[in-house]
Amino acid sequence: MSKVLIFGHQKPDTDSVTSALVLSYLKNQLGMDCEPRVLGELNNETEFVLNYFKFDRPKFLNDVRLQVKDVDYTKNCFLNENDSIFKGYKYMNETSIGTIPVVDSEGKYKGAVSMKDVASNLINNDLRRIDTSYDNLLEALNGKEILRFDKEIKGTIISPSYRSTTFKENIKIDKESVLITGDRHSIIEYAVENSASIIILTNGVKMKKEHLELAKKNHVDVISTKHDGLTTANLVVLSNYIKTKMKSKDIVYINENDALGEVLDLANKKKFSNYPVVDNEGKCLGVFRVSMAYSRHPKQVILVDHNEKEQSVIGLDEAEIIEIVDHHKIGNIGTSSPINFRNMPLGCTETILYLMFKEHNIKIPKKYAGLMMSGIISDTLLLTSPTTTDKDKEALEELSKIAGINYREYGMEMFKAGSSMTGKSISEIIHGDFKNFMVDNQKVGIGQVSTMSTDEILSKKDEFIKELNADANDEGYTAIALFVTDILKNGSYIFFNDKAKEIFSNSFGVENIEEGHFFEGLVSRKKQIVPKLMNYMDN
Repeated sequence: MSKVLIFGHQKPDTDSVTSALVLSYLKNQLGMDCEPRVLGELNNETEFVLNYFKFDRPKFLNDVRLQVKDVDYTKNCFLNENDSIFKGYKYMNETSIGTIPVVDSEGKYKGAVSMKDVASNLINNDLRRIDTSYDNLLEALNGKEILRFDKEIKGTIISPSYRSTTFKENIKIDKESVLITGDRHSIIEYAVENSASIIILTNGVKMKKEHLELAKKNHVDVISTKHDGLTTANLVVLSNYIKTKMKSKDIVYINENDALGEVLDLANKKKFSNYPVVDNEGKCLGVFRVSMAYSRHPKQVILVDHNEKEQSVIGLDEAEIIEIVDHHKIGNIGTSSPINFRNMPLGCTETILYLMFKEHNIKIPKKYAGLMMSGIISDTLLLTSPTTTDKDKEALEELSKIAGINYREYGMEMFKAGSSMTGKSISEIIHGDFKNFMVDNQKVGIGQVSTMSTDEILSKKDEFIKELNADANDEGYTAIALFVTDILKNGSYIFFNDKAKEIFSNSFGVENIEEGHFFEGLVSRKKQIVPKLMNYMDN
């Protein structure tokens, strides 16, 4: 069973990233197998927190779409290129799969062979040539090893139909000769004298002692079988390496990481029933059968710090959401069955997790307490945000004691690290902490950046407005804005797209609002900014 993936929203902030880490730890303590992930680049503040408490950055999660590996395809279904056609035929019958991948000695995919290919080749090709191994001959003939000198057998099949004297006069025997015969001892003698490649004795015939000794001296391989001559000849042909009938061109193979939807689209175009499956190193893993495409095992996920589809991972509809832990308004995510949905009107997701640790009587380790307090400090702006509740304050006090850290001093250090805009483009600042909303079928985008040095951003006001106007035109936003939150002044400046001036004026009750307007006490996107926009735009 795959791990349960826990992640926050597409624009990772400190609360969403630390919550994914903390909830993964809690769930693992409770017996689940979970792994934290992130959906985008981390901001400076979050990088500071992870480095401070010595946590590795969670792996990036691109999407949770169904993949080939999430389907019950036939695992370990392939033939080795040195297997015989006989073995391949039996394997196709046993598995009821008409096209089987072929691999080399290291398991690397080489091509494929089908029942149709085998039949066609046996009818149309030279049936006298042999390219196989001694072991393959033994297996196909259900034979008995008499003499073995060579691992591989190559040559031309000779099955005497003349009387001995005529045969010796007309047929040349050499190291490329594969003789199939019964008790025709003079021909056997002729073959061992001329060092034939191998003699295959039919009908359980035994060689004369003197012929056997000469065969040993001349290194002639010998196999005995109870089959008659005609059956033996047919089976010898079937002992050839499967690679001699293998196709490598025009064979469509797929990767286990390919999206299932894309593979089904491909199958609809190609009309093949079976597709070899390989990994990223080219090793063959088995066969994907289109008929098994609906035997699926969706990825199991837990969402933290969000519950809106637009803010979540690509392909969420194809995953199984088993739980949500969030402190935002209830969004538009639906599930096919009941789930645990923990949604509380608190300032931070970490506060909910703090309560969950208490409820399960699980001790919070020191370093995880540091993550949790960082999330609360970030989301409540050191308890100054209007979203802050008594439970947030209680949690922060307790967590700082467990971590052994003065949260006010640490918080200012954290904000300072996160405030640096060095090396960031205008677009990166706007979209670093950015969320999309749909209000009455109108697309709204709100970015927010918290900083202790607003002058660094305000001095580039015109560049930010130009970028917002471009985003509005290119991405179809009715309204898009960046709120620059001054941590020290406990308020926010606003930049917005030109066409949305009336929307922001009316939403915030500011007549003829100007770019860069400062809102004292406005610091919460969730509780102050979005509700005002929705109240106006919904009417």
